[in-house]
Amino acid sequence: MTATRSAAGGRQRTLALAHANDIRVSRAALKRRIAAGTISPSEILLRCPSEIKTMSVFQLLRSQRHWGPARCRRILNAVALSESKSIGSLTDRQCSLLVSVLAEPEPAALVSGRFVR
Repeated sequence: MTATRSAAGGRQRTLALAHANDIRVSRAALKRRIAAGTISPSEILLRCPSEIKTMSVFQLLRSQRHWGPARCRRILNAVALSESKSIGSLTDRQCSLLVSVLAEPEPAALVSGRFVR
């Protein structure tokens, strides 16, 4: 391997690490805003900024105060989504269904276990 080639690879790796760090920092800030109540997960789902496209829906829901794993699973099961489903891979229908469930004061998914619209 030549010195030029390894230098270019090192620079690319450094840029990739910096990009990954920027994404982690922005996600952490977003989670803090959700926990503080200054922004809702529904707003995030509708806006879908580029730095959260690979974040799982479960992580987004879990960042709310008083939302544990069981509650998040019930919501995701009610709208037939996997815990590992990424926000960026949601279809428009899945996104709107999830937003409508989250908009309810006491989501139907928590009462009946299945959301039907």
